[in-house]
Amino acid sequence: MAAITINIADEQLQKLQAMAQESGISAEELLRASIENWLNHSNNDFVQAASYVLKKNTELYRRLA
Repeated sequence: MAAITINIADEQLQKLQAMAQESGISAEELLRASIENWLNHSNNDFVQAASYVLKKNTELYRRLA
């Protein structure tokens, strides 16, 4: 597994630690889960948007070909 280091403001760190504590997990686990969720949803959102645009413009693309 790879590691990454980022700098965040002290206020952000405090909020992160508080959120993690409320969830009963470490800050690292919270960040890992959040990143995984973001990556999965970002990909799904792009696929849905691309599919919508392609479907909506099918006739236009056919005429331009």
